[in-house]
Amino acid sequence: MMPAGLNRLLLTVGGAVVAIVLALAISSVAILAAGADPVAAFGAFFDFGSNSTSVVSGIATVINRAVPLFIAGLAVAVGFRMNLFNIGVEGQYRIAAICAAYVGATFTAPAPIQIAVIIVVAAAVGGLYALIPALMKVGRGVNEVIATIMLNYIAINLSAFLLRGPFQGPRPEGQLTVTTADIPESGWFPNFNFLFTMFGLPAPRGAGLWGFLGVAIVLGIVLWVVLERTRFGFDVKASGLNSIAALASGVRPKKMVISAMVLSGAIAGLIGLPEILGRTHNFGTSFTAGLGFLGIAVALLGRNKPVGIAVAALLFGFLDRAQGPLQFADVPPSVIMIMQGTIVLLVVIANEITSRMALRQEERRAARQLATTNRVEVAA
Repeated sequence: MMPAGLNRLLLTVGGAVVAIVLALAISSVAILAAGADPVAAFGAFFDFGSNSTSVVSGIATVINRAVPLFIAGLAVAVGFRMNLFNIGVEGQYRIAAICAAYVGATFTAPAPIQIAVIIVVAAAVGGLYALIPALMKVGRGVNEVIATIMLNYIAINLSAFLLRGPFQGPRPEGQLTVTTADIPESGWFPNFNFLFTMFGLPAPRGAGLWGFLGVAIVLGIVLWVVLERTRFGFDVKASGLNSIAALASGVRPKKMVISAMVLSGAIAGLIGLPEILGRTHNFGTSFTAGLGFLGIAVALLGRNKPVGIAVAALLFGFLDRAQGPLQFADVPPSVIMIMQGTIVLLVVIANEITSRMALRQEERRAARQLATTNRVEVAA
């Protein structure tokens, strides 16, 4: 008989594969409706260019896009573990990014110190901003979804005010975008282009492979250990499942709400750093937005597990990179959004179906074991 853990894994993987195939079928209908050829469109997804430099650059682009999405997914997953919907990741990373960029541009220090300060500032600002809805929830019972959505608007508009006001850096004549002052070179995170050159491949074009990939990997490992192998992780999960039972066992649910939200916000504060430290070296009006909302989809797709979130982030990064090739194939970029939405929706549905199937199989297995035990006792 197949072990229960392996059976559940196979059901999960099978459900995800079926969901992705159905999403591709639905996307094909959308592509046809746009007057394009689905075969040419899907061929564009895997068009990384005709030479090794283009291929390497395309791979680096996918990974660079996946890194902040992975961090965003981790931030959302921490809240989900506590049954908290931290919809405020978008605002938390935006306000943290501009504060970290501004502080990083105000001084010069040896690279390890400067980069460490920028990371600490980003995490601290994100965590403190997430503390606001946490205190509102435990103190006044305010729903965290409503509180974080409203705080998103405040953070986004506050960031815009700071960017065009006290945090604005020098702007060369003729430049339309507004940015903070540039972070000194000692605050630039080293790239990971050696991962390509060590195998004899050419270095990617442009900024290359962002070095913050290493921080993201370490963050994922540490978070997995904290949530799966420590008392804190058990308390978070127990409080989320049943706060009354957790309280009876000595866990303080209100404390866990605050801890989980602050941890989620601190991780969210790091979302903008791969771009700031690896490419732009400042925060500006062209800064990438929407990563917090995409993080919700990535966390759901990855089932709140770091490994699953990494796979989901790479999938979204792959889809996002395809927007350029799709335009050359005369396919509207909106098809990417349709694919992302249908994949997430169908995978969530598939997860629910496979969870129920696994539960029924567990119930049948337990019933068979109980029946066998009863027969042995009667025979004895």
